[in-house]
Amino acid sequence: MSTTPSPAKIVAKGLEGIVATGTALSDVLGLEGKLIYRGYDIDELAGKISFEETAYLLWEGELPKAKALAELKKALAAERDLPTEVVDYILRAPKDAGPMDILRTCVSMLGLYDYDAIGAEHVELNRQRQISLTAKIGVIAAYFHRARRGQSLPPIRRDLGEAAHFLYLLNGQEAGPEAVATLDMAFVLHADHGMNASTFAARVCASTLTDIYSAICTAIGTLKGPLHGGANEGVIHMLQQIGSLEKVDAWVKEQMSQKKKIMGIGHRVYKVLDPRAPHLKRMAEKLTAELGEPKWIQMSERIAHIMRTEKKLEANVDFYSATVYYSLGLPTDLFTPIFAVARMAGWTGHVLEQWSDNRLFRPDSEYVGPALGRKVVPLSKR
Repeated sequence: MSTTPSPAKIVAKGLEGIVATGTALSDVLGLEGKLIYRGYDIDELAGKISFEETAYLLWEGELPKAKALAELKKALAAERDLPTEVVDYILRAPKDAGPMDILRTCVSMLGLYDYDAIGAEHVELNRQRQISLTAKIGVIAAYFHRARRGQSLPPIRRDLGEAAHFLYLLNGQEAGPEAVATLDMAFVLHADHGMNASTFAARVCASTLTDIYSAICTAIGTLKGPLHGGANEGVIHMLQQIGSLEKVDAWVKEQMSQKKKIMGIGHRVYKVLDPRAPHLKRMAEKLTAELGEPKWIQMSERIAHIMRTEKKLEANVDFYSATVYYSLGLPTDLFTPIFAVARMAGWTGHVLEQWSDNRLFRPDSEYVGPALGRKVVPLSKR
C-alpha cells in the first residue's frame, strides 16, 4: 500500500519571506523602498489626498468622486458617538492605565452594544462597522486623555474632518489649519502597510469567522508592542534621554558597543529608506523651526547619519513621526494610539477583504522538543 509523503516543511522564523495570503489594499516593496496603496505610490498620495479619501481608496479600490467623499465624511461624522456605557467606563478607568489598553478594552465594549448579526456573511453590516470603528477610535483616545487629566469631554461635532475632530476633542478647541494638515498627512502615511504584524494578527483572528471587534482588539494588542507601533514613543524617549546634539555621537557609540537597538532605525521589510520617512522629516523640520526647537530634528538627523554610515541602516516612519507628534504638542503616550486611529482604515479593510474569500490560517510548526519514545515514570519513582 503506497502512501503520499508529507511535503517538506519550510521553516522561516517570524514567517519571514512567507506569503500567507493575497491583498489588493497595499504593497510594501522593501528593496525598492516603495509603499503602494491600491496601485498608487505613497509619494503620489501624500499631501494630495485627505485621510478620508485614503480610507475610501483602501475600502473601495478607487479614489472617491466629490459626492462619494461627501457621503463618507457624513457617514463618519454620524458614527462618532460612543455608547453611554463606554463613556462612563472611560471616566471611571484608572487614570494611570495605558492608552492602548483603554483602546483595546473600549473596542471590545463596543462589540457588547452591537447585537445585530455577527459574522462574515453580513457584508453591509460589517461595512457599517468599518465606518463606525474608524469614526470612534479617535474619540476613545481623546476622551481618555482628557478624562485622566480631570478635564471635561467636549461634545461630538459633525462639521470637522477626522484629523481636525481628533485635535478638537484632545485640546477642547479647534486646531489651526497647519496642525490639522500635518496630522491628516500623518494619518494618510499610517493608514496601511502591507501584511504588518497587527494587520496579519487581525486577519488571523478574522479567519476564524469571529466578529470584527475581536479582530480589531487583536490588532490593537499587537500594535501596542514596542517592536511594532510602540516604537514611535520609544524614539522621543530616546531623544529626551540623550538631551542635546553634542551628546548624540557618544550615546550612539555606547548603544552600538552594547549591541542595543536604536529606536526608529531599521525596518523588517525596507532595506532602503522608508518611503514615508521623508514626508514626515519635512514636516518635522518645519514644525521644529516654527517652534524654535530645532534640536529634536537636528539630533534625529545626526543619529540617522551615524546609523546610515556605520550600520547601513535607514530611518523608518517612527523615527520622524515621533518628532512631528511631539512638535504638535501631542502627549507621548498617545503616539501609538494615534497610529491606531490611522491604521483602523487599513485594519478594517483587511478584515473585510479576508472575509470576502476566507480560509482559516493554520500554519505548521517545527517541533524541537525531546525525541519520540519517552516513557512515563511512576510518580513514586520520579
